Amino acid sequence: MTEDLKARLVAQARAEGFDLARICRPDAVPEVPARLAAFLAHDYHGQMGWLADRAHWRGDPAVLWPEARSVIMLGESYTPEDDPMSLLSERDRGVISVYARGKDYHDLVKKRLKRLARWLIAEAEGEHLAPPEVKVFVDTAPVPEKPLGQAAGLGWQGKHTNLVSRDLGNWFFIGSVFTTLELAPDAPETDHCGSCRACLDVCPTDAFPAPYQLDARRCISYLTIEHKGPVDPELRSKMGNRIYGCDDCLAACPWNKFAVTAREMRYAARPGLVGPHLADLAVLDDAEFRARFSGSPIKRIGRDRFVRNVLYAIGNSGDPSLRPVAQGLTEDADPTVADAARWAVMRLG
Repeated sequence: MTEDLKARLVAQARAEGFDLARICRPDAVPEVPARLAAFLAHDYHGQMGWLADRAHWRGDPAVLWPEARSVIMLGESYTPEDDPMSLLSERDRGVISVYARGKDYHDLVKKRLKRLARWLIAEAEGEHLAPPEVKVFVDTAPVPEKPLGQAAGLGWQGKHTNLVSRDLGNWFFIGSVFTTLELAPDAPETDHCGSCRACLDVCPTDAFPAPYQLDARRCISYLTIEHKGPVDPELRSKMGNRIYGCDDCLAACPWNKFAVTAREMRYAARPGLVGPHLADLAVLDDAEFRARFSGSPIKRIGRDRFVRNVLYAIGNSGDPSLRPVAQGLTEDADPTVADAARWAVMRLG
């Protein structure tokens, strides 16, 4: 009976907008605690203290919710229409990570997960099964999504530590539905990276100490989003014009030749978020920043951290016409912004 339910569940997931749906057990990732412990022991997590604080949950999904019997792992494509690497040469413009150019995926994916979970409860009751309990997660909870995704067969964790799918490449969001319902698990995916090093070699800051290992303290995505305060001067010059996130290792993956077009139009880039002018972004005050990035994941980092990133990009631009813009922020109320502005002025001096 549950096999038929599983087949209908996968079909319903597709109808909701997901491109992949696979199932694993909560205890299917016994390797995670040791890997997480090693990551934390090397301080690769930087300022992300919540990774250490919640390690007992993130390391073992069965601890997060002991009653869960199955984990439904979902993947949803957000494949870009253009080459995100092409903007790196336009140094007077900022590069925003593809996932952050449209509507905040947390909101969209979570709504789909909730609809799918409600459908599952109704279907189980229709088959006279005990009403299952469900919990949905997308990115913000202490869930080891990528290892669970590999255990369920969505894809494998590539050398850049992101999930890679033979069907979608690596441009896809991950969500999960934990349930007390027993569902037959799918086969895990195996590694198909082979000898390829494209993602490792393209990294501008050498953030990978070894294949399958990431030192977040050197990762531009971490530096522009999670890191508070000034960025190490040695890394600032390597950030180029990337002002929110970094897609280099994702874009370099040859498995993207199998990527499918994103079905959700709200993931498409908003006007003005593909290569915005640095001069326009640097002068945003708090109210203007919030208005411009309403409904965007960029809003989470706040005006000060965002303008800091923009000033680093201005300093890397080599464009002397941007020097007055940076000069105007050297006495900014936020000391990190002021420091970034002085650095940019010096670089353009």
